[in-house]
Amino acid sequence: MKVKEKEEKKTIEDEAVTKSLIRELGLLSTGSDFESEIQYINIIGSIEGHSILPADNKATKYEHLIPQLIAVEENPKLKGLFVVLNTVGGDVEAGLALAEMIASLSKPTVSLVLGGGHSIGIPLAVAADRSFISKTATMTLHPIRTSGIVITSETTFDYMRKTQERVIDFIDDHSSADRENVIKLMNANDNMSNDVGTVLFGKEAVEAGIIDEVGGVSEALMELKIRIADKELE
Repeated sequence: MKVKEKEEKKTIEDEAVTKSLIRELGLLSTGSDFESEIQYINIIGSIEGHSILPADNKATKYEHLIPQLIAVEENPKLKGLFVVLNTVGGDVEAGLALAEMIASLSKPTVSLVLGGGHSIGIPLAVAADRSFISKTATMTLHPIRTSGIVITSETTFDYMRKTQERVIDFIDDHSSADRENVIKLMNANDNMSNDVGTVLFGKEAVEAGIIDEVGGVSEALMELKIRIADKELE
C-alpha cells in the first residue's frame, strides 16, 4: 500500500474513533488534531449502575468511565483530570465507586458543576482536589432513594441508613462542609415543595463548604494547570 493511501486510511480510522468516542462517551479524542496533557471527562444525565436505564434516559455508564480514570493514572502523557458534571444523580454505588477512583488518583484533579450536580453527583464533584460550580448551577442534597420491592424489616432500613452514612462520610472527608450541617440540609422539609432535602445554588454550595469556588471553565482549567505545574516541580 502506498504511503498516501496509508495516511488516508489512518485519517478515516481516526475520524471514526473520534466520532465513536463523542457519541458513546462524550469524550474528545486526543489524536493528531488535538493534543492535551489533560483528560476531559463529562458526567451527564443519570449515572447508570448495574441496571440499564430506559433508552430515552440520558445516562453516563460507569463502566465506560472506569478505564478512562485508570488511563489518567497509567498514561504518562496525561498530567491531570478535568471532570465536568451536569447530572441528576443515579446509582449510589456506581457514583461512589467513580468518586473513590477520582479521589484516589495521584495526579491533579479539578471538577466543575454546570447546570446541576444533584444527589450522588455531589460526592463526584467533591472527589476532585479542587471543585468549582457555575453561578447558575444547583446541587440537591437529599436522603438516598430506593426503587422496586422493599422488604419492610429493620435489616433493610439499617442497610439504607448505612448507605446514606457512606455518602455523608465521603462528603465530609472530601469537602470543608460541616457534617452536621450536611445532615441538616439533607433532611430539611421546608426547602423543597414536594420532597425532603435542600437545593443549593452556586454561591450557596460554596458557602456551605461543599464546593470550593464559584467559577467557570477558564477558572477551573487554570487551577488544574497550576496544580499540574506544581506537581511537576515536586
